[in-house]
Amino acid sequence: MYRYLAGRALAVIPVMFVVATIVFGLVYLSPTDPAAVIGGDFATPAQVAEIRAKLGLDESLHIQYFRWLGSVLTGDLGSSIFSNQPVLNLILARAEPTLSLAVTTMLFAVLLAVPVGVIAAWRAGTFVDRGVMMFAVAGISVPAFWTGYALIFLFAVKLRWLPVHGFSSLGDGIGPFLSHILLPSVTLGLAYAALLARVTRASMVEILEQDFIRTARAKGLTTRAVLFNHALRVVAVPVVTMIGIGFAALVGGVVITESVFAIPGIGRLTVDSIQRKDIPVIQGVLLVTSGLYVVINLAVDMLYTLLDPRIRYES
Repeated sequence: MYRYLAGRALAVIPVMFVVATIVFGLVYLSPTDPAAVIGGDFATPAQVAEIRAKLGLDESLHIQYFRWLGSVLTGDLGSSIFSNQPVLNLILARAEPTLSLAVTTMLFAVLLAVPVGVIAAWRAGTFVDRGVMMFAVAGISVPAFWTGYALIFLFAVKLRWLPVHGFSSLGDGIGPFLSHILLPSVTLGLAYAALLARVTRASMVEILEQDFIRTARAKGLTTRAVLFNHALRVVAVPVVTMIGIGFAALVGGVVITESVFAIPGIGRLTVDSIQRKDIPVIQGVLLVTSGLYVVINLAVDMLYTLLDPRIRYES
């Protein structure tokens, strides 16, 4: 098992190399000229050529690639064309709002979806099961921006219980932090909870028909023990997979929700950079979020053997 896990960890290196190559290629295949963007609409051809030479954009593509790759390996993602600030600093400055939103969203979704999915599987075919499925369909179908505006109208405009928009750091106090993060977390969490509830319910229905569940019931174990101590541990494998994918997607940038609630996260940084054609920032965000996907997938693989004792890897 340890040899397998070590091999999976080492496999991250070529995967990230391919990711970096694709990120560089996608951006440089675009027709945008960074030198023309920096120079502005009134720059002369000579001024644009001077900027290109200063940035090294007049060199061949492979030289630009290896120079950029060397900088990335040292932790230098370049500097923003517009703010002239290091890209890594810009990403780190936006990381706290996005990470906070991702963590609270997944906590809300898991705490709501897993018990609901288990109960729906236990009461399969009843009105409880049908109610859960209706909630799942509605949660997946309703757009996040509509849910966000509806929650803002009810809890911020009408009831005045929560602020309309913005973000408050955890360092400013738990009260302000929760008051600002609650509405966007619920907005996103309802959609993820609907998806997780369906996955949990479908997996649990299949598991409850297995022989080891019948054996547990025959031994006189309570329904709660059978559901949560035996069946749920097996169901945890697909559920954890969905959680990992969802968390990586959230950190990658939930653009709509961050825009609706004016949260200065990575999603808004990405949109702003695309609108301004700030290539170094676009490259940096794509590289960091892609790396996060790879790391989370690796962590999920390592968790499988802990969650399900039936899974064993050849050492």
